[in-house]
Amino acid sequence: METVLCILLGLGLAAACGFRVFIPPLVMSVAALAGHLTLAPGFRWIGTWPALLAFGTAAALEVGAYYFPWLDNLLDAIASPTAVVAGIMVSASVMTDMSPLLKWTLAVIAGGGAAGMVQAITVKTRALSSLFTLGSGNHVVSTTESAGAAAAAGISIVFPAFAVLVLGLAAFIGFMLFFRRSRGRPVRHET
Repeated sequence: METVLCILLGLGLAAACGFRVFIPPLVMSVAALAGHLTLAPGFRWIGTWPALLAFGTAAALEVGAYYFPWLDNLLDAIASPTAVVAGIMVSASVMTDMSPLLKWTLAVIAGGGAAGMVQAITVKTRALSSLFTLGSGNHVVSTTESAGAAAAAGISIVFPAFAVLVLGLAAFIGFMLFFRRSRGRPVRHET
């Protein structure tokens, strides 16, 4: 059962990286320093004071940069591959007591996939916000994403199964809203 909870925790934290890259590792660092999170060997550095300082600085810079309308869309191009790598890292860091092959396979496929899926939805949301509000609504999107990253990471640490369920439902709704194709519309042919 503990292995399943570690996998769910890793998925929840990885999905949170899709919102913001540095907020989930910051939350993890705080939780590890407080004794509420056990990190896998090789990742215990995340629960150190220097890591907390580094993640805190990086998170503050990342969050602040997303409040500049021209910079937020540029950051999405950088954040997409970075979110996948961060998702792999955070998921692997909490998967304890399993073979390295299984751990890294799950981290790459499930963790990277979860982060990439959430990141794709946020990129699409920001693009739509930029299009429909000419960038003036992007600060609302940025605030929501930052809060979502912190909430998802925190809930994942406390209630991993619930976090994965909520994030999965949110991803499904986001997918349906932004990526569905029109169905049932007749195709018009010009003659």
